[in-house]
Amino acid sequence: MYGDEATIRRILTELGDTWAVVGLSSNRHRAAWGVARTLQRFGKRIVPVHPKAETVHGEQGYAALADVPFDVDVVDVFVNSELAGPVADEAVAKGARAVWFQLGVVDDDAYARTRAAGLEMVMDRCPAIEIPRLG
Repeated sequence: MYGDEATIRRILTELGDTWAVVGLSSNRHRAAWGVARTLQRFGKRIVPVHPKAETVHGEQGYAALADVPFDVDVVDVFVNSELAGPVADEAVAKGARAVWFQLGVVDDDAYARTRAAGLEMVMDRCPAIEIPRLG
């Protein structure tokens, strides 16, 4: 319901390779760390977005999505559902082409707003699980 196979494939293969990963820090025990590493292995440029603005996997971090000084294609959201809607709105304002809410992150209103703004969106899925399936 929150992203059919065609939408998942389009985001992962057609909409660009610069992924802002919101919630990514240098904490290796957090899911975002491993997912970002997997995205890199599949040729994506990751952009860490976290209040600490840490460099992760060799990429400069930024405290907020608005601070990223270049275009991002996809905004991958690793924050609680209650905080995810504003991040989706920031992705629209930033000019991203797609928003991806991670496993367990669901906000129906944010989904509707993001899709109405013309962006592709997936919720409650993980690109690190989906991208190897593309073959």
